[in-house]
Amino acid sequence: MKLSDAKATLTFSDGRPSVELPIYQGSIGPEVIDIRKLYGQTGMFTYDPGFLSTASCQSAITYIDGDKGELLYRGYPIEQVARKCDFLDACYLLLKGELPTAEQSREFHKDIANHMMVHEQVRYFLRGFRRDAHPMAVLTGLVGALSAFSHDMHDVSNSEHREHAATLLIAQIPTLAAMAYKYSRGQPYVYPDHSLSYAGNFLKMMFATPCAPYEVNPVLERAMDRIFILHADHEQNASTSTVRLCGSSGTNPLAAVAAGVACLWGPAHGGANEACLNMLETIQREGGVAKLGEFIAKVKDKNSGVRLMGFGHRVYKNYDPRAKLMQETCNEVLGELGLENDPLFALAKALEKVALEDEYFVERKLYPNVDFYSGIVQRAIGIPVNMFTGVFALARTVGWFAQLNEMLEDPEYKIGRPRQLFTGSQRRDIA
Repeated sequence: MKLSDAKATLTFSDGRPSVELPIYQGSIGPEVIDIRKLYGQTGMFTYDPGFLSTASCQSAITYIDGDKGELLYRGYPIEQVARKCDFLDACYLLLKGELPTAEQSREFHKDIANHMMVHEQVRYFLRGFRRDAHPMAVLTGLVGALSAFSHDMHDVSNSEHREHAATLLIAQIPTLAAMAYKYSRGQPYVYPDHSLSYAGNFLKMMFATPCAPYEVNPVLERAMDRIFILHADHEQNASTSTVRLCGSSGTNPLAAVAAGVACLWGPAHGGANEACLNMLETIQREGGVAKLGEFIAKVKDKNSGVRLMGFGHRVYKNYDPRAKLMQETCNEVLGELGLENDPLFALAKALEKVALEDEYFVERKLYPNVDFYSGIVQRAIGIPVNMFTGVFALARTVGWFAQLNEMLEDPEYKIGRPRQLFTGSQRRDIA
């Protein structure tokens, strides 16, 4: 962060003295006006619901240029990371700041593999949940519960403890997610297999049973790995901000991540791909492609209350770069499984065509986003819709830890304490 020679001047129309505010420059992206001393100088706060114009921190992990449709992981374009790295190498990059050497990659992969098996007592913890509990409710509880198994080893102020916690959870969250799924299905849990990749392990733990041998399909394995990479981090989104805010209190890092999992569950955030598939299934039940025109008309009608899920993005004002990559993977998976003509997938392709060609959507830049394609891919693989957000949480765990580490190592870090514009009653007395 570099102090600019320029300053911002805040002037008041009521005669109060003006205030000069410093301006800082990042390595790329918009400059920021430093308002940290604003309250002390003026007795006023700024008002920014949703923090749409507020930089809450400085970060060197992920950068998004929404106008260009660009996403960088530690400076590397997401397209290069997704095509030239596997997920664990991407994890190393996000956590350490640089891509691993061949030896560092081998050691990191080995370390993660050696920690994938969870404590056997987790089995008993699972029994406390209803069989029909949403997997995200279960996963939130499981991640929080892990903080109880080795609390003395997870002092958030100790960098070695945080590194251990990161390794532990990155390794174990696919096991926990698969256990949550198996529990809901009434099937026996499947242990991790050190001979398999990270993504291959997840697929086996999800879909293998003792009744028959299970072979990991390499096309599906690559697809899962790409899903994980594309969802690993995404700047200061709601769940990442939640992890930072929770972690700023000094809590156990696994507890801070559990808060992130809970935030991710929301349909406006991590649940968007689940909402997208539910939308497609609703259209299919009501007539499929033949009724798509009626659905599009409702979307365009502001009074209908019908929303187009899986299109557009709060940050990207251009095509989501992750969506282009996920589109490639989507076509590979559908081709491998012979599902190109499946009615639901045919509907999705027809909807995609409308959004890319209809002037209404093009003008509003409502392009298909990563949630649209990743939901289709996961459904094709066999992952149930209510597990989609759990897969997202699995992938985002590394981003949450990278962001938490960065915050705690920042000499300017303080416990989060947003301000408010109070609109309630003034002081009054009880008669």
